[in-house]
Amino acid sequence: MAARLTLRDVTLRFGGITVLHDVGFEVEPGQIFGLVGPNGAGKTSLFNCISGHYRPNSGSITIDDAEVAGVRPSTLAKHGLARTFQHPGLQLRETVLENVMLGAHTRLPGGPVEWAARLPHTWRSERKLRAEAGTLLERTGLGWAIDNTADELSHGLHKAVELCRALMSKPRLLLLDEPAAGLPHSEVQQFIETVRSIRDNDDITVVIVEHNMGVISALTERVVVLDHGAKLMEGTAAEAQSDPRVIEAYLGKDEVDDAA
Repeated sequence: MAARLTLRDVTLRFGGITVLHDVGFEVEPGQIFGLVGPNGAGKTSLFNCISGHYRPNSGSITIDDAEVAGVRPSTLAKHGLARTFQHPGLQLRETVLENVMLGAHTRLPGGPVEWAARLPHTWRSERKLRAEAGTLLERTGLGWAIDNTADELSHGLHKAVELCRALMSKPRLLLLDEPAAGLPHSEVQQFIETVRSIRDNDDITVVIVEHNMGVISALTERVVVLDHGAKLMEGTAAEAQSDPRVIEAYLGKDEVDDAA
């Protein structure tokens, strides 16, 4: 079942610098929600707070009714959270299939000793997950690359593999950090269709950070715009793109004044 994500007054400081200031919003179960803003707005820092890589100084982050602010990423996986990164950390000398299977490590029974011993129940589970990873790659248009090593693929395809790896954990909440960056124009539409399919068929809530406003417009029901670590506005992608405050945040006041 898709998760509800709620943030209230999330503040993050590094030394004397406030990176996030009282950020709050709610993402409904099954929604595709966008997080946008100019470079340095705090989008990835907020993702890091949600995914447990940063502990906010104050505020609340809940997945459904569970408080998760400051909870470690490994524990958050048990709450159904998965995440991709701007720079995918694939095992370049391993096959695409093996990379995707890494996303299912929390679903294998037993522990490292049993895995190393290749006990019958772990072997059966691994065989089942291998088939599942292959089906997922076929479904997302990467079936042709199953036996390729990751270093044979482009950076854009690395992101597609990382998405499949995240899906192997069976998440209820999926955070996508600039997933379309590096994709050629011809592959962007395929990505949009893949995310829609994930939300519709897998019952997942999706939160996406993306600079490509065409992707944001095509995918999201609502967006939050951040600027200098604070929430600037919340609404539809069309409302954000026409909001004078957002235009000023992206272009700068001088550019806006000159255009006027």
